[in-house]
Amino acid sequence: MRRFPSFFILAFLIVTLLFCLPALAGERFTDNKNGSITDHQLGLMWAATDNLGDIDWHQAEKWVRFTFPLSLPVQYENWRLPTLKELISLHVKDKNYQGYESTCGQQLKIIPEIQLSCGFIWTGDRRGISASVFNFNRGTFYSDRLVHKRGYRVLAVRNLKE
Repeated sequence: MRRFPSFFILAFLIVTLLFCLPALAGERFTDNKNGSITDHQLGLMWAATDNLGDIDWHQAEKWVRFTFPLSLPVQYENWRLPTLKELISLHVKDKNYQGYESTCGQQLKIIPEIQLSCGFIWTGDRRGISASVFNFNRGTFYSDRLVHKRGYRVLAVRNLKE
């Protein structure tokens, strides 16, 4: 019976530890360095930025499915609009967290790994001619008509497991 040299076992353990370190350390988010962020807690992959311009709901739905995936160096499938619950999970409620100022001038309280150009994000939660919009400036949400653009943005998300 052949034994593996201890060097190889040690090297294997180090590589395994480095690969699993974010999850072991309790890090919820990992920047994949390819335009996406992994959310280990919810099993999601987020776009690292929004679409960078005003967009209505119908355009937003097309952008996450057809335009955004082509902007990534690695092609992933099943991008979609986030649910309201998923967006709320990105909002930082800590009163000591200052957030950052977006390019549209809003102070946003979203996790720092994701950079938004403005704080109003469409959700996939649609009812008739309206859908929910989450406000990362105030941490609130409301419904608006699908055809409105008023500073609204879209942030793509996908499930890691089907």
